[in-house]
Amino acid sequence: MILCCGEALIDMIPEPTLSGTEGYVPRTGGAIFNTAIGLGRLGCRTGLLSGISTDMFGHQLMADLRASNVDTTNVIRSNRPTTLAFVKLSDGHASYSFFDENSAGRMIAPSELPTDIGETTALYFGGISLACEPGAETYRQFAEAHARDCVVVLDPNIRPSFIEDEVRFRDSMQRMLSLADIVKVSDEDLNWIIQTADSLEEKVAHLQRLGPSIVILTRGSAGARAWLPSGQSVSVASQKVDVVDTVAAGDTFNAGVLAGLSEAGLLNKAVLSSVSEDALTKAIGFGTRVAAINVSRAGANPPWRDEL
Repeated sequence: MILCCGEALIDMIPEPTLSGTEGYVPRTGGAIFNTAIGLGRLGCRTGLLSGISTDMFGHQLMADLRASNVDTTNVIRSNRPTTLAFVKLSDGHASYSFFDENSAGRMIAPSELPTDIGETTALYFGGISLACEPGAETYRQFAEAHARDCVVVLDPNIRPSFIEDEVRFRDSMQRMLSLADIVKVSDEDLNWIIQTADSLEEKVAHLQRLGPSIVILTRGSAGARAWLPSGQSVSVASQKVDVVDTVAAGDTFNAGVLAGLSEAGLLNKAVLSSVSEDALTKAIGFGTRVAAINVSRAGANPPWRDEL
């Protein structure tokens, strides 16, 4: 099973009301939640480790997880509020205003974490849950406890506006990178993590020296590129579609890549160290196909397997 570890929240999506003014409609979301939903819909055994409220929005999150075949055994319930993210769309691109103080997701503690994670073979981390303390430290401790036995996948998804103490955050991210077997970054993520004038190839090599065997770089409409442990790289073009919006594009891409790797039997530390160019290309290509369907419709709406 792939266990997705991180935030589950409500995206407040702007929509016109009957009177013509703009209102907000609550939709389930969050980077880690979206990837878990995507994996569940693709038929992968997947679960979510997250703090979810017992309020009305928490019930909505739990219902959507179950409807998409996501295991909720490791969800930590509390009466704290649900994180809300108010979304602003501009030419199909989303920006967010978060309300996360004292939330059910942010306030999970190490004492609440499961010690037995059963048949879990891979752990997926990322999103704002790695930037917002004290929950971020809880997730880091969980990664450290299980990195020996599970493949660790990391999408830093750097949001500078969430970083209150840059020195502390960089140290924390270094810890996560040292545990990771696979890291997916955007251009912006890579340039924030490694702030030098080095070439792209040099920055990726630097990133691999920090820990991950495989680095995947996404470039929106320019497609994706991935580097193997040997330093060789493969490239995959993006799928050409009419884009409605980019909400959860990266999250859905991650679900597709993880599903592709899982189905090929590659989510294993020993196997990843010698993964072939062809196998990695197929997994990345599957991720672009899945993401293309998501961006062709409104909001975070990963495709089901039969839609492919």
